[in-house]
Amino acid sequence: MLENVLNLFYPKVCFGCSALLISNESVICTRCRHEIPFTLHHQNPNNEAFKKFYGKIPIEFAATFVYFHKKGIVQQLIHNLKYRGHEEIGSAFADCCAADLSSLEILSDIDEIIPVPIHKKKLKERGYNQVTTFGKSLSFHLKRSYNEHLLIRTKYSKTQTRKNLLNRIEVNNNEIFDVLYDSKDYNKHYLLIDDVLTTGSTLEACGKALLKIPGAKISIYCMAMSH
Repeated sequence: MLENVLNLFYPKVCFGCSALLISNESVICTRCRHEIPFTLHHQNPNNEAFKKFYGKIPIEFAATFVYFHKKGIVQQLIHNLKYRGHEEIGSAFADCCAADLSSLEILSDIDEIIPVPIHKKKLKERGYNQVTTFGKSLSFHLKRSYNEHLLIRTKYSKTQTRKNLLNRIEVNNNEIFDVLYDSKDYNKHYLLIDDVLTTGSTLEACGKALLKIPGAKISIYCMAMSH
C-alpha cells in the first residue's frame, strides 16, 4: 500500500529512456533491455577487452558486459549511476551478468573481487564509489569476497572521461595506486572490476599494483566497454 502511494507521487522511471516503469519492471524498461548492445565477451576468451592488455600486464581473463556508445542507452545508465547517485543500476548490471561469469571455468578459482578505488577526496565529493553496488552484488552471486580495502588510490585526479588519450595514458606513468597487503593475501586470484573500459590505462595501473602481491593472479571485468 505504501509503495503504491509513493509511486503515485514519485513514479519510477527507466534510467535508460526516462519512460515510466510498469509493475514488473525495475531500473530499466523492457524496451531498453532489448536495445542494450551486449559484447558476449564471455564466449570468447581472446576477445577485444583481453587484447587491450597484451604485452602490458599478465592477466588470466578480461571481458566487459555491454558496449558503451556515445548518446546510447548504456551511456545514460552509466551517467545515472556515476553522477546522479542511482547505485541500483550497478546491482542491476551484476544481476544480469552474474550467470555468464559463473559459467566460466577460468574464473572458478576467484578469491576476491576488487573494485578500482577512487581517492578519498573524490569519495567525499561524490559520496560513493560507482562500482560498489556492482561489486557487492557480484560478490553475492559468485559467493566470493568483496574487498575494497586492498587496493587504494594515493593521488587525486580528475574524471578520466574528460581527459584526452595522452592524459589517460599518463595514468600509467604516475604511481597513483598501491596495495595494503600481508601474507594472507598471497597466491590469490583477484577479479578487478570497473565501470567502463576505455584505453585500459587505469586498469593496467591497478593491475600492476595488485601484482606486487606475491603469487597474485588477475582477471578483469567491467560493466561496459567504449566502442
